[in-house]
Amino acid sequence: MKISDELASAIASVTEVAAIAAFEWVGKQDKNAADNAAVEAMRNRLNQIDFHGKIVIGEGEIDEAPMLYIGEQVGKQSSEHHLDIAVDPIDGTRMVACNEHNAIAVLAAAPTGTLLQAPDMYMEKMVVGPAAKGAVHLKNPIEKNLEFLSAALDKPISMLNVAILDKPRHQHIIKIIRNFGANVITIPDGDVLASLLTILPEHSIDMMYGTGGAPEGIISAAIARALGGDMQARLVPRNKAKDDTKQNQLLAAQEAIRCQQMGIEIGEILTLDSMVSTSDVIFSATAITPSVLMNGISNDPHSCSASTILVNGNNRSMKIINNRYFK
Repeated sequence: MKISDELASAIASVTEVAAIAAFEWVGKQDKNAADNAAVEAMRNRLNQIDFHGKIVIGEGEIDEAPMLYIGEQVGKQSSEHHLDIAVDPIDGTRMVACNEHNAIAVLAAAPTGTLLQAPDMYMEKMVVGPAAKGAVHLKNPIEKNLEFLSAALDKPISMLNVAILDKPRHQHIIKIIRNFGANVITIPDGDVLASLLTILPEHSIDMMYGTGGAPEGIISAAIARALGGDMQARLVPRNKAKDDTKQNQLLAAQEAIRCQQMGIEIGEILTLDSMVSTSDVIFSATAITPSVLMNGISNDPHSCSASTILVNGNNRSMKIINNRYFK
């Protein structure tokens, strides 16, 4: 099925209401309250739209309400429009709590059965733009991928820019990349925006690499599929992504069970097609705080303004929607 322009616009309104709700918590040092506000607004809006959706990857499992949980049905079950949904009500909850830039509400949607269903766990990701499609592979050492990327882009390694989350688990790889001669752009949180910037040719990021959340990974894959970029990924157990503590080992064992139930193998390299098997995919992101591409939410006594990016893979388009609501 082709996602209609009307349905795509409705999907854009979902991230918009989530961002507006989360904005009330900007700078208040309570990321959980911000996330809960975004989830509630997002769920309410999803249930108003004429489609039948299923959350294939989100913030948690069914027993972790009020999150938009994996397997949750949203919209109207009688609708003839059936979609898979990958969602992150706030990519960058800490940035909302601390009033930092680049916090966004994000969602990807595609026809039923075309988005990978996976647990909410860690995922290693590698994203490149259209010019480097097929040039890099997760099985390669990072140095070899930098060489291949350099050749594909006809760009010296010293001019390559790699975006990576600034986390303890990445310090070793950051050192390797810098010692090899490439430049590292560290980001505190939120790798979906970094993936989008990697795929857009006018921006300086040549690769987004690192381990972050799987929901953000599937959403990034939707962007790559829609705009002609490329991505590979693999699921990583919690005790490998973080400290190998007893608690993390127990959580990793639970992750392994959920992966087995979903028919996914931890550590298996996932291609772009295996994560998003159609180009008829929609990506929506609304800025909560100011970002590189969008203004953040603006709220004054007279009106509220929001800025949303809507990407449509069907016609490989991207537009920015600026709405102002008067009170």
